[in-house]
Amino acid sequence: MRHLLIPLLATTLTACAPDSASDWTPLLNGDDLSGWTIKFANQPVGENYRNTFRIKDGVLSADFSEWEDFNGEFGHIFSDATYTSYDLRFQYRHIGEQLSGGPDWALRNNGVMLHAQSPETMAFEQGFPRCLEVQLLTADLSEGDTRSNGNICTPGTHVFIDGELSREHCIGSGKAITEGEDWTNVRVEVDPDGTIRQYINDELTFTTSGLQVQTDDAQTPAGDLAEGTSITSGHIAFQAETHPTEFRNIEIRER
Repeated sequence: MRHLLIPLLATTLTACAPDSASDWTPLLNGDDLSGWTIKFANQPVGENYRNTFRIKDGVLSADFSEWEDFNGEFGHIFSDATYTSYDLRFQYRHIGEQLSGGPDWALRNNGVMLHAQSPETMAFEQGFPRCLEVQLLTADLSEGDTRSNGNICTPGTHVFIDGELSREHCIGSGKAITEGEDWTNVRVEVDPDGTIRQYINDELTFTTSGLQVQTDDAQTPAGDLAEGTSITSGHIAFQAETHPTEFRNIEIRER
C-alpha cells in the first residue's frame, strides 16, 4: 500500500520453531468465499467487483482478468471472524502483469491487513481499512528494483517500534528482498500484549506493539474513535491492489 519511506536497520535473522500441523486451522473454506466479506472502494460491501477475488484448488487469487483499467477501486477480502492473539501463516506470489492504470508503487505489491476494521464500518469511497499492514512485495533485481519485503504501512493508525511511537505511514524493513514468481512464506505472531512479529521466509522483518487509532488520516476516517485509541483485535484481510496475486496454505493458530 502506498509509498515506502524509511528503511530500518537490519535486525537478527530469526528462524521460527517447528510446529505440529494439528495446531493450525485453514482459513479458506474449500473453493468458495464463505467466511469472508469483500469491500472495494466506491462499491457496496459484499460486491466482488469484476469477479476479482476467486478461490480455486485452495488458492485465493486477486485476479484482474475481467478489468480493463483501474480507477481507484482498491479492494480487500476480510475474514468474517475477528482475532486478538494468534499466529498466521501463508504463502503468496505475484504473477503476470499489473493492471493498466495501477499506481507505480503497487507494482508487485500486495498486503495482509492485521486488526483491520470491519468492512461494514468503512466509508463508501474508502480504499484501505484502518489496520496494520504487512507489505508483501516482489522485486525485479534485473530492473534495479531492490525494495525490501515485510515492510509495514499504517492506514489510519500509529504503532510503536522499539518503544517509540512511529508516525510514518510506510516503513521499509531493509531486508528480505524476494524476486520472481516463486512462492514466498509469510508468518505473523500476535501476542496477547499486542506485540506483533512478522517474518518473510523465516526472516524477522519487524516487531511492533501498541497499535492505535490515528484521526488525521484523511484517506482512512476514524469516525467517532479518539486519537490514540488502542486497537487490540480485528479482522484479517488480503488486498487487491492492481497486481495479480495468489495466496495459498492460509492457516491460523489462535492462542
